[in-house]
Amino acid sequence: MAWSLGQKVIAEFVGTFGLLVSVTGAALLSLNVSSFDAWGRVLLISLALGLGVLGMAYAFGDVSGGSFNPAITIAAWVSGRLKAVEALAYIVAEVLGGIVGVATIAGVAYGSGTLWTSAIGGALASQGYSGNGSPYTVGVGSVFLLEVVLTFFLVIVVLMATRENGSAKNLAPVGIALTLAMTNLVAIPIDGASINPARSFAPAILSAMWSSDHWAIAQDWVFWVAPILGGLIAAGVARLMRE
Repeated sequence: MAWSLGQKVIAEFVGTFGLLVSVTGAALLSLNVSSFDAWGRVLLISLALGLGVLGMAYAFGDVSGGSFNPAITIAAWVSGRLKAVEALAYIVAEVLGGIVGVATIAGVAYGSGTLWTSAIGGALASQGYSGNGSPYTVGVGSVFLLEVVLTFFLVIVVLMATRENGSAKNLAPVGIALTLAMTNLVAIPIDGASINPARSFAPAILSAMWSSDHWAIAQDWVFWVAPILGGLIAAGVARLMRE
């Protein structure tokens, strides 16, 4: 079955929208839940993201490939799975879907004064590194390395699990979702866990619009460059592993 570029772009938009609603919803709407300790929230956010991606991948994987992530999209283009125009359209859709997803959860949080204050104080669950007002205490070099490595793991699983003749192709969304949950379990305590430029850009740009504190958007470059680099390395390894 042939899907049009428009249908593929809609799939990427809705899939990324669902991804950001899942992860941002878990991150922001649990802020005032007193029964959650720090590690309980890490587990909640990781599971919400993994389950959200699992559902979106099964819903739209056959339509667009289910990237929902510019780093995966670029790796798919380098691997020859996408044309340049498709990759560019996917990235635009993913960024816009992420912004709408975060804005939706921000709208929910706005209904509670205390929750909204907490959400804005945390830059809408943005990622970051030490300095410039960021609440994170790890240096930029450590964050860069972590994002490269974890994105590599995610993208290599995506590329290998979804290869045309793969024996486990029908279960690929499960492997991808579990890998994504793993990356967040590791990285949330360090930098908030990006592994996806669209995930980082959306809260950073919206928090810059609604708050005078712009540390998240100032640091957002790391969460574009590092995940894309990790994805490119994964694309190279996947090419070496072709039959």
